[in-house]
Parts: sequence; C-alpha cells; structure tokens
Amino acid sequence: MKQHNDNIALLIDSDNASHNGIDPVLTALAELGTVNIRRAYGNWTKSALKGWERILHKYGIEPQQQFDMTKGKNATDMKMTIDAMDLLFRGNITGFGIMSSDSDFMPLAMRIRQEGLPVYGFGSAKTPEAFKQACTRFIDVDALIQVDKRNRGGTKNDVTTSAKAESPSGASESSGKVDDELLNLLIDAYQATKRDAEGYASLSEVGKIAGNRSSFDVRNYGFARLSEMFESVPNFQTKRDEHGNLFVKRLR
Repeated sequence: MKQHNDNIALLIDSDNASHNGIDPVLTALAELGTVNIRRAYGNWTKSALKGWERILHKYGIEPQQQFDMTKGKNATDMKMTIDAMDLLFRGNITGFGIMSSDSDFMPLAMRIRQEGLPVYGFGSAKTPEAFKQACTRFIDVDALIQVDKRNRGGTKNDVTTSAKAESPSGASESSGKVDDELLNLLIDAYQATKRDAEGYASLSEVGKIAGNRSSFDVRNYGFARLSEMFESVPNFQTKRDEHGNLFVKRLR
C-alpha cells in the first residue's frame, strides 16, 4: 500500500541528470510517498544548466548554488552528500530519490540504506553498476521517459493489453524488450514463489522477489506495468481471479 503521508527527499545532481526526466521521476517516486523536499544542485552560472533553470519553479524545486572552486573537482557532489546526511539524521525523512548518473553517490546510497530507508536512483543506462546496485532500486530515466510518452499517447493500447490478460502471452505491441538475462530473472523469481495446483503464482509476489535486484524495474525495459511485461513473454501465461488479483504461470 502506498503511504502518501511519507516524507520523501529528491536530490538532483543537475550536472549529471536530464531535466527532461523530472516529470516521470516524480511520478515514480509517488510509490514511496509525497516528495516534499526537492533540491537541485549545480553551478547555475553555467549555460549547460539552462534546461534545469527553466523548470525549477514549475516543479517546486529548490536550487542549490555551488560554485566550482577548483577545476576538475566536483563540489556539487559533496554538497549533496552533506545535505542528504543532514536530512537523514533529522529523522523526518522516510525515503530518498537521487537523480544522477555519477557513481560517486554509491557510498551515500549504501549509508542511507543502512539506516533502513529506501533509495531510488534515477540515471542513464550508462550509469556505473556500482551505483545501480547500491540503490534499493535504480531506474533508467530514458526508459522512464519513453514509457511516459507511450502512456500519454492514449488508452487504446491499455484496453488491448487488458483484453489479453487471460490468454497465453504472445508477441506484444509494446516497445519493451525481454532479453535472456531478464527472462532468466523472471523464471528464477517465479520458481522461488509459492504456486497453486495449476502452477500459478501471485504476480505481485514474483515482482517482489525480482525486485530484490535493484536494477530490476519494469520501466527499465520499456514497460509500464509488471503485467504488461509478463504478457510480452511467450514463456508465461497470466490470469485474473474473481477479486481482480493477477497470477502468472510458466508454460515452458
């Protein structure tokens, strides 16, 4: 259940994050709660940050100015880290979003998680694996933008997807991709879940087990929902019970 009274802090490394992803990022963070703290860090005298500067007020983001004191040294990272630790130990934050593709934030993400708080990382596909795995979950912002664009395109595809839910999964009209690595992850998660006499497992439980790997998020693969992903995999079949709960079964 989503706890909308939770207090989430989003910290943005403007030098290493695209301003085009802020809308879907805020939507994704709604899974954790309300994003009451929104801060973007950078040297706002740089022309490269004009894209961020134009949308700060629109999204209620507080700019944090950090001048480049020494060439080649990133003072922005240090300022973000200090602020994150201050917020952490005030005790009123229940989750963090770190928007950056910089592996330097790996120790910060690990330290926050050691206090029992979730950390959602948002960056590009080229983000170093060390930072991805340090987060509770890491989401590819470019994939997030593509899913958001597709969702804004209309509801026709949603109706089609819903109609397919009770039939064996075939080729999907989605632009999502299911490679061998992802397929093996889904199979492993399915096999680790309790199944009924017909071989069906709870879709939410399968997703929860797969989600233990921080780089797993359906949006990273171009899907909006976990059910949409499984409907695109020929190895699985989905069904919905009389209460609306979704279940999945491996065919081979």
